[in-house]
Amino acid sequence: MLAADLAARKLGLRAGMPVAQAQALVPGLTVMDARPEADLAALERLALWLQQRIAPIVALDRPDGLVLDTTGADHLHGGETVMLRDIVRRLAASGVHARAVAAGTLGAAHAVARTTRDMAVVVPAGGLRDRIADLPVAALRLPENIVAGLDKLGLRRIGDLDHAPRAPLALRFGPEVALRLDQALGRVDEPILPVRPVDPVSAARAFAEPIAAAETIARAIGTLVPPLCSGLEARGLGVRRLDLLLHRVDRRAEAVRIATGRPVRDAERLARLLCEKIETIDPGFGIERMVLTATLTEPIETRQHVSALVEQEDADLSGLIDILANRVGMRALYRLAPVESDVPERSVTRVPALAPDLAPDAPSEWPGYGPRHWPHHWPRPIRLLPHPEPIGTMAMLPDHPPAFFVWRGVRRRVACADGPERVFGEWWQGDAELATVRDYFRVEDTSGARFWIYRAGDGEHGESGSQRWFLHGIFG
Repeated sequence: MLAADLAARKLGLRAGMPVAQAQALVPGLTVMDARPEADLAALERLALWLQQRIAPIVALDRPDGLVLDTTGADHLHGGETVMLRDIVRRLAASGVHARAVAAGTLGAAHAVARTTRDMAVVVPAGGLRDRIADLPVAALRLPENIVAGLDKLGLRRIGDLDHAPRAPLALRFGPEVALRLDQALGRVDEPILPVRPVDPVSAARAFAEPIAAAETIARAIGTLVPPLCSGLEARGLGVRRLDLLLHRVDRRAEAVRIATGRPVRDAERLARLLCEKIETIDPGFGIERMVLTATLTEPIETRQHVSALVEQEDADLSGLIDILANRVGMRALYRLAPVESDVPERSVTRVPALAPDLAPDAPSEWPGYGPRHWPHHWPRPIRLLPHPEPIGTMAMLPDHPPAFFVWRGVRRRVACADGPERVFGEWWQGDAELATVRDYFRVEDTSGARFWIYRAGDGEHGESGSQRWFLHGIFG
């Protein structure tokens, strides 16, 4: 048996068990023929999907793994931990259960991913050796016969193998044991051969002598971008994600990835974005080849420039947004858009900075986002707190605002108020919101500061809320 799903493993079945034994343990067991070619094809499609969305260098780790070199790209996704969790979440939404590990070497990441129970693990740079020391030697991608031979010698952990003399091991098992150990510990570089999308728009250049200076790399980028843009123009496309692979003389590859908010094929603009990443490149002993590939493209429509005699052209902020997004990450740059919800904290959502304003009845890829507006009959504060904060108050009647409130240790006397604005819970969100009520008030204290407070409940019925008061926002 080559593989077993979660339900089968809960019944005590495991990969490697004879099919006859499995059928004897579980009567009526469903057995399907293995299709290695189809599995490999699916793994390659998944690699291309991750290459478009996460990192430019993605390779196959057969038979059931993928290797991503996220150097220089993880900050675009909020850091390594956020990126790994997002990958696992996206795969789980597609029915693929995975474990994601970030480590300094391919071998260490492979070993931890095959032995950990955590869904997302980041191995610190200084703790790699200690992290894999207690893992079984089978996690080093060694053949079964070598693992069995090491087990007979009492070498069952990677730490035991690291402290064992190398000459006897090489004489008995060959050089593979030492090679895999050194690759996992980072003593020997292990090249990653990335998959490539089918028929991408790309440009490449090989150098007679390796280059390493930042100025030389910038000039080389300047010669690669124009032919790439010409290829994009011939297909009527603009680039949304651009990958630059720099192949070093020591067989390692450095990667630079930039992204744009809209399809672009402006050579000067793309070259500027790439050159800003040169400081992140480690040329090593020199770069002998550079490949520039448009990994994510979209159709781009040509439009006529607006004449100043007819109307004023809108300012194009896409260039500035692209510069900022490639510095701080695409997730860190966004704008707020209205969502169809009366509950204040649910009435906004984050959308990309350059996301278009939707026309009526237009579909949206962001849940709840559409051609809607915030209510005008009850003003909303310019600052909404991340979470409503409890306050101490005293109100005379259920439909009256409080006479004073205490927030963050400061007592504030209410000079005037307006309200209540009653907001009901959204019953479709859960049974707990069927009777939920909030009464919002706009209040102004004696110093002139204005606040947005509410009571959780209608002031009379306990099932409508806790009847406690909270401060939710601050007006300008």
